[in-house]
Amino acid sequence: MEDQKTKSRVLVVDDAPENIWILVEALKDEYAVMVAKNGYSCLRLAGGEHPPDAILLDVTMPGIDGYEVCRRLKADPATRNIPVLFITGQTDAGSEARGLELGAMDYITKPFQPLLVKTRVRNQIELKKHRDQLDLLVHARTAQLSLTQEVTIEAMAALAEWRDPETGGHIKRTQHYVRTLAEHMAELPGYQRILSRNMIEMLYLSAPLHDVGKVSTPDSILFKAGPLTPEEFEQMKLHTVHGRDLLSAAERRLGSDSFLRIAHDIAYCHHERWDGKGYPRGIRGEAIPLSARLMSVADVYDALTSRRVYKPALPHEEVVSIICAGRNTQFDPDVVDAFIATGETFRDIARRFADEDTLEKALNAPGE
Repeated sequence: MEDQKTKSRVLVVDDAPENIWILVEALKDEYAVMVAKNGYSCLRLAGGEHPPDAILLDVTMPGIDGYEVCRRLKADPATRNIPVLFITGQTDAGSEARGLELGAMDYITKPFQPLLVKTRVRNQIELKKHRDQLDLLVHARTAQLSLTQEVTIEAMAALAEWRDPETGGHIKRTQHYVRTLAEHMAELPGYQRILSRNMIEMLYLSAPLHDVGKVSTPDSILFKAGPLTPEEFEQMKLHTVHGRDLLSAAERRLGSDSFLRIAHDIAYCHHERWDGKGYPRGIRGEAIPLSARLMSVADVYDALTSRRVYKPALPHEEVVSIICAGRNTQFDPDVVDAFIATGETFRDIARRFADEDTLEKALNAPGE
């Protein structure tokens, strides 16, 4: 005989002892049978440590009836996938339709035919097993795709870092800055729908590719110790276009709705300005993708608080003032407000992923 621990579990819910006895006798050889005599007990057992694989649910019971029990089961993520089979003496089409609309999988009328009950329960449990297996396959496939996305992004970011080793800490810091801004803005009414949890994660993963186009920037410009000439600056600005082209080529293989769309927008537009005076296109306001508007603040904060061969690092408070002064001109005002609200988090991220002592000194400069 099959061990009770390995048997599928069926929960019988009925307030009439004679009905419970009939159903238990019909099912006990094939299933581990659980019993509840009212709706509240049914909900407690269904949501317990060992939930049933199917529920035989009476419609007419004291307290809450079977329809209300079914509604609550289907409203709870922990129990919504348990198949419910109504058992009732009501034979009108309206009652059956109501039960099916609530999410029940079957409708068995009294008096019971044991063989029919066993067959219908077996069918629903087998269907549930197939659905559960399909869910596992979908989750595994989704996890595999997520890993592919991460590896692709990391490989491209590593290419940019290999080309310019000074960007290593910059990449880590800016992706954390972007996520910090996005998580704060996701709480605001106008951004709750746009900045979903999945979107924020993709922003975090895509942020390291914002300067991937610099792989095509000549060494004489990329590593120049002094200020760039106007001609050199025009060449430097092309890293946004080159980044777009690089990511667009990959995007065409994956489709326009691929995860690279966010990286494409960030790489191409993170030097655009809210007032339309940025590059490479000179677009303004909300025409600039939100992902790029977030990166713009993150990128400028990191550039100003980091020492480079051509400039010293600035103290955190001074950089905050500079970014605030760019509200409504260089930067999206909503993003600046989020930056102000999360300033201490920015400072902590900068310290955690500091490149060198000079950055730490700048962040701890007197006057904070």
